[in-house]
Amino acid sequence: MCKPAGSVASPQQFSRSISQRIQSFDETVFSTFTKLSLEHKAINLGQGFPDFDPPSFALDALRDAVTGPHQYSPVPGEVALNNQLASMYGGFLDRQLDPIKNIQVTVGATEALFAITQALVDPGDEVIIIEPFYDAYPADVIMAGGIPIYVPLHSTTDGEWHLDLTLLRKACNDRTRLLFLNSPHNPTGKMFSGDDIDAIIDLANHYDFNIVTDHVYEHIAYKPHINVASRPGAWERTVSISSLGKTFSVTGWKIGWAIGPEWIIQALRIAHQWIPFTVATPLQIAASEMLRYATKHNYFSELRSFYLAKRNRFIKGLQKTAIKPIVPDGSYFVMANISELKYGNSLRVCQEMPAHVGVGAIPASAFYCKEHSQFGDAFIRFAFCKNDTILDKAVLQLNSFLV
Repeated sequence: MCKPAGSVASPQQFSRSISQRIQSFDETVFSTFTKLSLEHKAINLGQGFPDFDPPSFALDALRDAVTGPHQYSPVPGEVALNNQLASMYGGFLDRQLDPIKNIQVTVGATEALFAITQALVDPGDEVIIIEPFYDAYPADVIMAGGIPIYVPLHSTTDGEWHLDLTLLRKACNDRTRLLFLNSPHNPTGKMFSGDDIDAIIDLANHYDFNIVTDHVYEHIAYKPHINVASRPGAWERTVSISSLGKTFSVTGWKIGWAIGPEWIIQALRIAHQWIPFTVATPLQIAASEMLRYATKHNYFSELRSFYLAKRNRFIKGLQKTAIKPIVPDGSYFVMANISELKYGNSLRVCQEMPAHVGVGAIPASAFYCKEHSQFGDAFIRFAFCKNDTILDKAVLQLNSFLV
């Protein structure tokens, strides 16, 4: 029987209409705490987007791209961008890359992560996720019918984040299909060592699972970055994912890519064609020119220096407060210990800060599964991809967040 126009279904009726795969999801933590910052007109150091313009050569590339073309791009990506990516990453990986067989352009790294999970995970397959995690990973696995298996990093007294290889080995078995590895790591800023990476590769080869590497902060690394696919034994089972957004301060463009062996890229492409089909053509054209310019004019080195100065400035300020930062090796995030505060766990601290001191952050507990959320109770995450005057003002206001 049809409902009359204008009738409103009850929550119970809506609940019966919602698929089981999304019923466990809430609003993303970034949306929740950004709204809280806006509500209290607080400085938003929660969500990781820059508050400054992209470099001038990026805006020039966008203006030039406005002239066209404007129709669908080829499914693998715009030819100029794929060629530029093949050239650039061929150098990073010391491997000749085919711009079609080895590269797929996606709607940001987010879509690449979703598409590869859809392509490689069947219902009941297990996927290893290192905690704390970028919150898209569990959602991608659950929507593919997979089972997330969580392996937490441990923070040490000297401010390091340690991967317990014994725990990781226990998490692996013949049902393991994928492992997500994010380096530089969001939210901790950890750079996984060659020994860590090689141990993961050995496990992947032993248990025959594949590695999804999220390298979106690869150019914001304060010590040498290791691309997982460049290590012995990794290439044939590794997909490398990155994007334009963090590197060029254009997070709203949503231009990403996946790089890997032909079989993985073909599988990802089959999923991709049914998700967005293709990616915005003018933005791909602009992206190809930006990458060409950046490679030729030493932009990546300048970017590292730019963010290193911001990291050091922000950490120096935080060290004068009751909030104790852990120095990151990469990314534009800082995890900080809030054990000296009397406000309780990380969730409550982040709920209170916008109203009390006018600064927003993200509770680290949101980056853990419910069973492990206590591991994040003592930490909050700040984003320092902001103007120096804003960072200085935030530190000044945080100073009033008394013990």
